Amino acid sequence: MGEIICQRVYLKPFPVGYRVLVDRLWPRGVNKETLQLDLWCKELAPSSELRKWFAHSEEKFAEFKVLYLKELEANEQSRDFLFCFKKVLARQNLILLYAARDEHVNHAVVLKSFLERKLKP
Repeated sequence: MGEIICQRVYLKPFPVGYRVLVDRLWPRGVNKETLQLDLWCKELAPSSELRKWFAHSEEKFAEFKVLYLKELEANEQSRDFLFCFKKVLARQNLILLYAARDEHVNHAVVLKSFLERKLKP
């Protein structure tokens, strides 16, 4: 079984696995061909309002995590993605790519914890 990995989209090389961009907006300066993306999963990114309010602030991260998890739970498309990701993880790693600078205070970290909780056997 594969594992879920969070990695900044600007770092190379990527580990081997199914690459999923989890940003609502396409990251500035990233070429779609060289990224070799398997899926752009903008539907699982935080809402624009939540993203603008949060702005990757460490002080707001705990509250952001709670609000973003509520959004994920209410998002009907997350069930479809959970089914897809479960199939992927049975064969390979799932790599969540994000554009934020901070590797610990970003929505991909919260999404990873959501997926691990929902997909654990």
